[in-house]
Amino acid sequence: MTRIVLTRHGHVDWIAPERFRGRAELPLSDLGKRQALAVARRIAETWQPDAIYTSPLSRCVDTGAAIARATGAPVQALEGLADTDYGQWQGLTHEEVRQRWPEEHRTWLEAPDLAAIPDGESLADVLARGTKVLREVLHRHAGKTLVLVGHDSINRVLLLQALGLPLSRYWRLKQEPCCLNEIVVEDTVCTLHRLNESGHLAGV
Repeated sequence: MTRIVLTRHGHVDWIAPERFRGRAELPLSDLGKRQALAVARRIAETWQPDAIYTSPLSRCVDTGAAIARATGAPVQALEGLADTDYGQWQGLTHEEVRQRWPEEHRTWLEAPDLAAIPDGESLADVLARGTKVLREVLHRHAGKTLVLVGHDSINRVLLLQALGLPLSRYWRLKQEPCCLNEIVVEDTVCTLHRLNESGHLAGV
């Protein structure tokens, strides 16, 4: 049995009002730093991870570093856990995108699995690299507990994959900053034990 504790980075600017963050380097806000400490404490109290893997973007690297300090587990960045490449949409609000690319934006909201982001990734692209990450870490840490620190988008895709659900269900899942998800893998069967849990952030 292999256990994956999946979390999202702490709060950053561009979450509210929301912008397409993508590959932009956004540091953790003061709130995000407190959230990272809170999720690190919760993970250290609940699990004994053997390894931590993060997106290479600093907001995930810094969240992963807090978890590493609390648990003593080694931490490594993996390109496959990076946020979706939003191409020409990066840094724009939803309203700005809607005005410039009305049809593409409508498809993103109504049928995200079919959306074509100008110069960006499709959800199928994100799924391909996310699945590769899962294969690698499950092979490397079979029977162990590991932590993955990703982004709203990559986390949704990984959870859909674990549940055997299509990418069209992308908007049916929520991922708050520094939430906790827990996936248990036995042979080739994934079972979701926690989803978007955030009680550890109360009062942060």
